[in-house]
Amino acid sequence: MDGGRRWPSTEGMKIQPAESPALLAGHDAARNFFSACFIGSEAASNEMLWVAHVDDRARCIHLGRYSDGDRGSVDLPVRKIISDAARLGSAGILLAHNHPGGDPTPSPADCRATRTLARAAEAIDVAVMDHIIFAARDKCQSMRRMGLL
Repeated sequence: MDGGRRWPSTEGMKIQPAESPALLAGHDAARNFFSACFIGSEAASNEMLWVAHVDDRARCIHLGRYSDGDRGSVDLPVRKIISDAARLGSAGILLAHNHPGGDPTPSPADCRATRTLARAAEAIDVAVMDHIIFAARDKCQSMRRMGLL
């Protein structure tokens, strides 16, 4: 008996068991986590930006697709990412985007935008842990590993 309470309908809702948050400590964990985001025809033709917000133990607390671009570029919305980091209480953020052309090398614009985000994040005590750029056939480059962060 529900004591006369009206419970919300679950019709049409997708229900799944709660899982432990993904641990994004280290390059391999981040690469494996983000690689699934770039599967499909849309990723093959347009750049997309994904951002994972993590807690102080590198557990993912939020994953969002922040921007869709075209074949040659994607916007990095610094204000929105910083606003979400503050709202979520993020300790760090990891970024990933794709280069449909097949070259995972960061462009000068990628480098500038990532440095701008890193400076803004530092002001609110949030670390930009990495920015991984994916290309065709699971090739990727880590800006952290390249010394660009």
